[in-house]
Amino acid sequence: MTYNKTILNNGVRIITEEIEHLKSVSLGIWVNTGSRDETGQENGVSHFIEHMSFKGTPTRSSLDIARDLDAIGGLSNAFTGKENTCFYGRVLGKHFPILAEVLSDIFLNPLFDPINMEREREVIFQEINMMEDSPDDNLNELFNSRFWFDHPMGRSILGTGETVSTINQKTISNYIRNYYIPERIMVVAAGKVDHETMVSHFGPVFDSALKGGSPNPERSVPAPKGGVSLHFKELEQVHICLGGEAPSQIDHGRFACAIFNTILGGNMSSRLFQEVRENRGLAYSIYSFLSSYADTGLLGVYAATEMKNIKLLLETVQQEIRKMCGGDFTQNDLAAAREHLIGGIYLSSESADTRMMRLAKNESIFGREVSYEELVDSLEKVVLDDVVEIAGGVFRNQDLTFASLGPLEDENLVRECLNMG
Repeated sequence: MTYNKTILNNGVRIITEEIEHLKSVSLGIWVNTGSRDETGQENGVSHFIEHMSFKGTPTRSSLDIARDLDAIGGLSNAFTGKENTCFYGRVLGKHFPILAEVLSDIFLNPLFDPINMEREREVIFQEINMMEDSPDDNLNELFNSRFWFDHPMGRSILGTGETVSTINQKTISNYIRNYYIPERIMVVAAGKVDHETMVSHFGPVFDSALKGGSPNPERSVPAPKGGVSLHFKELEQVHICLGGEAPSQIDHGRFACAIFNTILGGNMSSRLFQEVRENRGLAYSIYSFLSSYADTGLLGVYAATEMKNIKLLLETVQQEIRKMCGGDFTQNDLAAAREHLIGGIYLSSESADTRMMRLAKNESIFGREVSYEELVDSLEKVVLDDVVEIAGGVFRNQDLTFASLGPLEDENLVRECLNMG
């Protein structure tokens, strides 16, 4: 495996990891911008641009794009996050030139035709409605809006019906001018790819088509806001989410936090899964999750249960968290969680898509390659006291955020069960 990076004259970064034994190559064009960079009025514009990029260029219709990729057995997609937007595809190595040409075209030359914009606006409305019809997805948005209160991190990546309805060509062109600038763009590939071939294709095209823009607008650092937010809806179950601030992607404490998350609710042998589901039968779905960003993070617990079980569920969750904050776990627990994480790291390394995305995220956050061995070494150095310290830092009762969706309306019950004061 060979890692290479070339920085073009205008600041665009071209990064490759050649993996000789793979037959496929995963290619992504990344922009270091997402929903957290949008104003309230622009909310959803990053996602709208992602959708529209596949709707045609001066030389290709949306059908042409689909046919060109299908004809080579290619898989293509795109996604928008809070901090990044990515357009990517995977093909056999011999078809790399075609994939590179198509992705370059849709990224550099999208038409943003008004008629297609109106059609895609309706598609995005349906996507928003689908999210709102899914209780766990809907709760995630409600929790984020409370946790990242009055900050762009708390807004939906999709936008709202109101904001999406006002996005037009001017909104998009202004956003692209401010954020789709060379210093924020990376072209990344992993698998059966030659670095010089990458540079020879993307170098001339991207160096001439992309000019330096205005200085990168500064991101404001979010300050999580604790509290209780109950959202009534006639559902069979109450969906709940409880969480606190966790280390960022550059904070070394993220390794201890990953181990804490694994022991608490990250797999089937975790404390929450075993006590809540297996021992008490209070929920079908119960887990904890860790979301890390450039300058902050979030560790949360999600569960869903019938209203008659909500008090016992909350008390049980609080009990398991309190036990871990008090150091009620062993060296064996630590070793098992560490091995679970290391296994996941190495198993994921066998995917060209995962390796490509990992290259891009490491470049975006650290500006360099971060080896698998470096990650494993950091996990190996975590000790019990590190995990206890992180647990207590995340789950400070006075700073916790709680959100629910369903027939729960008693805020005092929540505060009492979770000792939130």
